[in-house]
Amino acid sequence: MMLHSIAKHIPALTVAIPLLTAFSVPVVGRFNVKLRNILVVLGTVLTSAAGLFLAYLVFTQGSLTYAFGAVSPELTVPPDSGGIPIRIIFSIDAFSAFMVLIVSIVGMVSTLYSLSSEKMRTGQDGFFSLLLLLITGVIGMVSTGDLFNLFVFLEIASLSGAALVAYRIDKGIAVEAGLKYAMISTTAGLFVLLAVGIFYSQYGSLNMAVIADKIQFTQLDMFALVFLIVPMAMKCGSVPMHLWTPDAYSRAPAGVTAFLVVSSQASLYVLFRVCFSLFNITMNTQVFGWIVIIFGVLSMFVGVTMALPQKTVKRLMSYHAVSQTGYMLLGVGVGLATLGNPEALNAYGKTAMVGGVFHIINHALYKGLLFLTAGAVIYATGKRNLNELGGLGHTMKYTMVFFLVGAFAIAGMPPFNGYASKFMIYESVFKFNPLLAIVAIIVSILTLASFMKVFHSMFMGPKLPSVGEVREVPKPMLVSMGVLAVLVVLGGLFPDIIIKSVIEPAVNALLAQGDYIGMVLGGQ
Repeated sequence: MMLHSIAKHIPALTVAIPLLTAFSVPVVGRFNVKLRNILVVLGTVLTSAAGLFLAYLVFTQGSLTYAFGAVSPELTVPPDSGGIPIRIIFSIDAFSAFMVLIVSIVGMVSTLYSLSSEKMRTGQDGFFSLLLLLITGVIGMVSTGDLFNLFVFLEIASLSGAALVAYRIDKGIAVEAGLKYAMISTTAGLFVLLAVGIFYSQYGSLNMAVIADKIQFTQLDMFALVFLIVPMAMKCGSVPMHLWTPDAYSRAPAGVTAFLVVSSQASLYVLFRVCFSLFNITMNTQVFGWIVIIFGVLSMFVGVTMALPQKTVKRLMSYHAVSQTGYMLLGVGVGLATLGNPEALNAYGKTAMVGGVFHIINHALYKGLLFLTAGAVIYATGKRNLNELGGLGHTMKYTMVFFLVGAFAIAGMPPFNGYASKFMIYESVFKFNPLLAIVAIIVSILTLASFMKVFHSMFMGPKLPSVGEVREVPKPMLVSMGVLAVLVVLGGLFPDIIIKSVIEPAVNALLAQGDYIGMVLGGQ
């Protein structure tokens, strides 16, 4: 009975638990630090458990809708509303559940890592409140079925993310990075709000299913599409709107950076949701598919070439994050370009989408792992510059192994998870346009070269006097990195299981615009 009640309200709980914990942490922290840490752990574990349970329900029983304030949460359209959903509604299909799954895993690991890495720092009450608010915002972004609430959750994620980037001040450098992130986020939010206004003025509703059902792709709709695609491409760090990414990722604490990657992927989720679930074939999918592909190729190539000359480890990894986002845009972009051609979609477009969506979770795991290893090196040595590091493999053996796992995965080496998704992208994109696949393979080779340089600089050779006596990082940090490393390896060893049970349902949900509309309006 109790489990049934929890299952009934699980979409609301995934947001309510981190939100309530975020506001409780400063209050409890004023009286007892240990109790505050227990509250943070409890709130994070419960949030992740709720997210995983939600994903399990969606993948095993089908999509869920949740109408806040309704007599029954499933009652999305009240009888006296004229057929229009009027409440705040969460619409969670397999693609949303896929994103909630990522947030649940990386959110828990990032928070547990931060509890140890930030232990000696001041201001932990505010830090963990902001981190939990960031988790709340991202879960809301990928769960809501309402455009205005998408804007609200986007703002929650953006403001808390900007504050976390600037939180450690770092002689003003982190503050500058935080301000850049805030400016980019505010600009993106303004454009999203303009799109919301355009849709409401035309269709009298903010619910995405209602708009998708009525959309005509008028000139105003075209403006709204641009007002949504451009800011989301900017927020996910796509070239040429990526300039905030190296500053924000490199200056945020490592645990925050690992989750900022997921926050950026939530923007990618919105971009894909808008293209497939909102507009679908009402727009010229071939033209907009190629626009997404061009964003992807530019991100891959510019990201990796900018990474090669970098001297600081987290900044180098930040540019690689830009490059990896390109693979996701490329894969899903090919799917979008072939959406109007069922033969091409079935021949290679859908496989490219599966590869692109699979790369989202793989990237969240291995890039999160790499940022945590970089944070461990900075924690142990106090240094970021690769020229000042060396010989750490003698004393930081576990961190070195975890770094290698992440490095091989990001370079697409078997048997790690990056290989599985990248190979699907190479193979399917080659059938679409061989030149694009060749660029993707070259970028992977450059990525491997770049990370081998980092590996040699940080871990190989004799100990350098400049780093002094170095010890391995505390066990909670090792456990956090170990969890991600194990998942990276499992994703590479058993890709078929993940693809069949999680990735393909997510892609099918993204392609099925009619099901997305029926999920909400079918509840009348």
